Formats: sequence, C-alpha cells, structure tokens
Amino acid sequence: MKSLLMLWEKAAQELGGWCQVSTVRDAQTLRERSGHEGQSFLTITLPQFCSDFEKSLDQGSVASNSFAGFRRRKGLPVFLQGFLSRVFSSDGCLLQKPDVDAIQSVRQLTLMFGKILARCTPKREHAALLRFLECEQDVIRTDQGLTQSDLSAFGRVGRLLCNDLFTLMDCRIYEGRVVPRHGPGVTADGLVANGKYRQVEWPQRLEKLFPALDFILPSPRYWTELDRVDFLEPGRERPVRVVPVPKTLKTPRIIAIEPTAMQYAQQGLLEMFRVGMDGDFVLSKFVSLGDQTPNQRMALSGSLFGDLATLDLSEASDRVSNQLVRELTRYHPWLSQAMDCTRSRKADVLGKTLRLAKYASMGSATCFPVETLVFLTCVFVGIERWLKRPLRRRDLNDYVGSVRVYGDDIIVPITTTSSVISSLETYGFVVNSRKSFWTGRFRESCGKEYYDGQDVSIVRVRNFLPSSRKHVRELVSTVALRNNFFLAGMWNTAKHLDECLWKLIRFPAVLATSPCLGRLSFLGYDSERECPRLHRPLVRGVRVVPRLPKSKLDGLGALQKFFLKRSDLPLEEGHLEHAGRPRIFDIKSGWISST
Repeated sequence: MKSLLMLWEKAAQELGGWCQVSTVRDAQTLRERSGHEGQSFLTITLPQFCSDFEKSLDQGSVASNSFAGFRRRKGLPVFLQGFLSRVFSSDGCLLQKPDVDAIQSVRQLTLMFGKILARCTPKREHAALLRFLECEQDVIRTDQGLTQSDLSAFGRVGRLLCNDLFTLMDCRIYEGRVVPRHGPGVTADGLVANGKYRQVEWPQRLEKLFPALDFILPSPRYWTELDRVDFLEPGRERPVRVVPVPKTLKTPRIIAIEPTAMQYAQQGLLEMFRVGMDGDFVLSKFVSLGDQTPNQRMALSGSLFGDLATLDLSEASDRVSNQLVRELTRYHPWLSQAMDCTRSRKADVLGKTLRLAKYASMGSATCFPVETLVFLTCVFVGIERWLKRPLRRRDLNDYVGSVRVYGDDIIVPITTTSSVISSLETYGFVVNSRKSFWTGRFRESCGKEYYDGQDVSIVRVRNFLPSSRKHVRELVSTVALRNNFFLAGMWNTAKHLDECLWKLIRFPAVLATSPCLGRLSFLGYDSERECPRLHRPLVRGVRVVPRLPKSKLDGLGALQKFFLKRSDLPLEEGHLEHAGRPRIFDIKSGWISST
C-alpha cells in the first residue's frame, strides 16, 4: 500500500509540473483517505471520481450529483482542483479550450489503480454471481417480450449482413471440414494441458455433426477405443461452471468454464468465424475478431469531428439470447445445428444448476464472434428504424467508416445514436451511460481514449509492486509499467520505478525485443560484452523462465495431437512431457542479449 501511495505522489508531482499546478494538498488528501478507507480509495473511489469527470466532459458541465464523497469549493471538487480548474470554470462549466494535459492528468491520477488484478472480497464475488442469476431472468423476460415483428426485423437485417459468411460456414460444416482444437484454459471436467487428449466424455448432441469417431480418435481404425467413452444424453451433460475471476477490486469478471468436449468443438467453429469474418467482403468493413485499431481510429475521429458516438454495453455477453442466435441462423440449418449442439445448456451457479436462456457466457470460444454479430445486427436494425424504410444491401456502403463493432465496443454515427440505443434495449441489452459518449469531445473505445483529437490514454498499474525477487509476476508487471510510463513521457515517474527495481535486480537498458528484463531508453541499449558465437551485444541481467507443468502424453492421444496441429512446423520440444499454462515463473541471472 505504501509503495502505491509513493508511486501516486511521484506521478502527481510530475503531472503537476506539466500543468503548473501544486499537488501537495492532493497528496495529503490521498494519504488521509487511504489511511481511513484502505486501498478501496485507490481502486474503487478514485475510478468513480474519473467516471464522473468523463461524464462531465461529455455533458459540458459538472452535475450537482457528481463527485459524491468529495468536498466541493464552488462548483468543483477540492481534490485535484488545480487540474480541474484548467478544464472547468469555477461554476462547473466546461471551458471553451480546456487544457488537454490536465484532462489526461486527472484520468491518470484517478484510474491508475482501477484495474489491479486482485481478487474482490467474498461479499463482492457473491453479489456478482447473484447478478449473473438476475441477468438470466432478464434474458428470459426479454425473450417473452419480443414481438414477431422484432424477431423478423432482426433476422432479416442479420442475414443481409451475414449471409455470405453463414453460407460459407454452412457448406464447410456440411462437408465435415471443421477441425477442432483444444483451448488453453481449464475445463469443467478438470482436464488440463495434454490431459485433454484423453477425453472420456462426449455429449450425444455432438454426434450428428461432430462424431466422436472422427473427432477424438486419430483414425477410424481405433474404433474399439470408443468403448471407454461415456456418451452423455442431454439430461446427463456436465454443466458449465460459473466462477468469478479478477477484473477490478470493485467487481470480478464472471466466466463460465466449459466442459472439454464442448470447448474442443467450439474452437473449431471459432477458427471458421475468424477466417470467414476477416475475408468477408461486407463484414470485414464493420467487424474484426483480432484487430482493435479500426475502432481506435474511429474513436479518434469521433473526438475530433464529433460525428461518431462510442457506446459500451453492460454484461454484454450474458445478455445475448439464444433465441436471437437461432433467428440469425434460421436459414442455414447446418450452422444452426452446429451452434446449438456446441452450446452448453446448463450452468452450475452457487451450487444450483439452471437451464440457460443466454447463448453463452465468457469462456465459450464462440461467445465473442457471436456477440459481435448480434450487436452489429442490432445496430443496423436501429439504423433501419432511423431511415424509416427497409435496409438494402447497397445502403451498407454508406456506413463504412462510421459503424464498427468489436465485442461490446460499438461505434455509430451521432445522428443514429438514439435509434441504435433504442434497438439495443429492445433486444435486451443495457447501454452503459457512464462509458458511452456522443455529446462532447471525449471518446473511448478498445482501450484508447481521446479528447478533441488528442490521445488522453493512460498508464495502468496491473499488479502490486514487488518487495522481493521471489515476486516474479509483480516484477515482470512493474518492468512493463516502468517502460509504459517512460513511453508516455512520464520520465520522473519511470525514474522512481527504476530506483525500486535496481534494489531487486540488475536493470540495464535494452531494446523492446530483448528477453532481458530491462528498461527502454531513447539513448539506445547497454552492451557489456559481445557474444562470441552470434556477435550480438550482451548485458548482465535477468530473464523470466516459465516452468511448464508436467503433463505426459503418449499413445493415441499423442498421435491425435500431431494430427490436430495447424502448421507444417514441428511442435515444440518436450511437448509430450510438459504442457499447459505455466503456473510458476522463475528468474534466471546471466549474460543476455540486449537486443
């Protein structure tokens, strides 16, 4: 806690120098309130302060109910008032030309610790799981409230957008060209790493399109091995396990851990979605599964010209109804069957098993592409309502560069915002008004924030600072944090972290491509000697050595793993002995390349 306070004070002092304001009283307030409220002041209260600040930027003035819990002087909070007075007048109105450095400074000082990866309190985790159950009831109520007209409009617009992709996927599924793969995460049945190639459970629902004979055996000649497989009827299927994982200290992220067999088949569909969407003539102009930069560029444009709105949804994936997905794929029977049979129908939440109305939660491999297509369809249903006539294929060209969807990050033209929001709400989605912007000059999308065409993105602290060389994860995170501060121009803050890191490890200057834990510098890299074999510069430093879990694999499982690899290149050495995500990391000292 003390190290985080010192880091905040160093950052505040440096940013105060940028804006020529004093931060002495601000640092005093921070120490006092942190002493009384603990780290929740840094991780929960300050981010809420920033949420009010950003909404005030968007609305053009400070609302009377903003900045709850902070003492005011006239129209502005006393805390960080030196910065705020360069953005707002004393009565709370946005200045005609607010100081962009001050805007970035307020965001940096209030959001810095908002996303530290640490577990919430059990009470907050329990509340999040209860919210998952409430959300499921919301989906059911929305399904019941949708009219046939709503569903028809959704299906028609969805097919206008996705027909080429769905036809391609439909043909490939019919031809049996889905190639499954195992995901990197944990599974509901406890199989990890190489153990996933020894599947002993297979849902009967998968048999029609994804027969076990083809999918879990390297060749049909080994058909007798199916005797060891338990084919699960729908009533005996293993439910997904709903669990909280760290997101922020205010609320966890709720994910669903899928059974191995479901995850295995879902990964095959995900690959088809990824290849198909990137190559689709229509969809590639509006969505992407791996590239966030188009959204970021459009957010920049929206902040500069004020013509685009950035929208954010709450509990997005948990509100995608399976009814909408069925409507979307109605005229593509093979794809529709594949989507249905690879979807888990039950979830285990707080010791109870419930049947799911949603399509899938985070944790399903197909969750992200499906929600992206559903949200894109909702957007164009809203645009169709705004046009007051049926949408045609050629109309889509008019919205290239002004509509973009990446997961629940949505960008639409300002003129259609109200209609799009109404459409999203019709189909059961909740627009997060605190993270959606369209009236002012502030825009946010896919991790980048802009004000009036200038980047006001910040550097975030992802882990607590290390106090020992044994804290390897924290050490690696702090090295990355130091370099991010350096690249952001906060050199004094980076220097403070240099001093902290030098106490624990040798910390030479290296290039970003170096395996050594080192600092970036515009002056180049250190070189203490030359490698006699490769003639590259070497420095004395430390590098991270992941310790892969032991996971032995042989026999048919090893043969199946070979046939499932995507590349002609050989698999990494020792992959049949050790596999999976490393749970333990060590650091090793020695001579390491600085380039």
